[in-house]
Amino acid sequence: MSIIKSLSVGNGDMFYIKHNSDSFSIIDCCISEEDGESIVKEIKYESKSKNILRFISTHPDDDHIRGLDYLDSEMKILNFYCVKNNATKSDETADFEKYCELRDSDKAFYLYKSCSRKWLNQSNDERKSAGINILWPITDNKYYKEALKKAENGESPNNISPIVKYSIENGVAMLWMGDLESDFMENIKDDLNLHEVDILFAPHHGRDTGNVPEEWLDKMNPKIIIIGEAPSEHLNYYSGYNTITQNSAGDIIFECVTNKVHIYVSNGDYSVDFLEDENMDTYSNYIGTLNL
Repeated sequence: MSIIKSLSVGNGDMFYIKHNSDSFSIIDCCISEEDGESIVKEIKYESKSKNILRFISTHPDDDHIRGLDYLDSEMKILNFYCVKNNATKSDETADFEKYCELRDSDKAFYLYKSCSRKWLNQSNDERKSAGINILWPITDNKYYKEALKKAENGESPNNISPIVKYSIENGVAMLWMGDLESDFMENIKDDLNLHEVDILFAPHHGRDTGNVPEEWLDKMNPKIIIIGEAPSEHLNYYSGYNTITQNSAGDIIFECVTNKVHIYVSNGDYSVDFLEDENMDTYSNYIGTLNL
């Protein structure tokens, strides 16, 4: 069994994966003075049985690295995953400075399509793979190179985001796209060979500006799309697909077992009509089960 949690952190992204192996992964960080202590306490508790702790950073915008300095001071990030970049900011915060420090240190591993790494996606006699594979970037792609240059010049780093896939044997496949923007995805849509996934986290917090190309949606055929916490007037609700909207659901927990995902949310009044009821009670506010 593995547990994935999408934390409700307002206008930002933060996830963790408690793997069905000796690994624990955090994807992005968006914590404030109000909730930082409680979130870090939770992550410490959930990760205490794991010997490999990794932080995956999609890109260094504030709503994806907020609280990174505090997180590192409390947990000492030893395995930092990001794309190789030279992003700059005109208004450098302590969190961006920490990002750059980790990015440029010997703790960093740079992500690119089909990269391999012991225990990220390779198993050995010591421990199993975490089941994380990188589908993008293709580092010599001209549009990606342009995105890197813009980030280096202090412009938005949204389009340097990697595409990260997590899957377990005989179980769920999930996909994260950071804050990739619609125009960028349209430009690279023929360069990426996508396959079916069960759960897609909509890029750019579900905004219209991160609308996924139809060709990609047809290939991925997601059973559920998770829409983030951008203001509702900016959201794309992906008509024709089953969705869970984090603005309304709050925290979302995915309990992943063989051929099933049991789903729980923090808002006890939230419900959907496309999941099956298997009367699960591992956590509070069970909303149903996705059978794969």
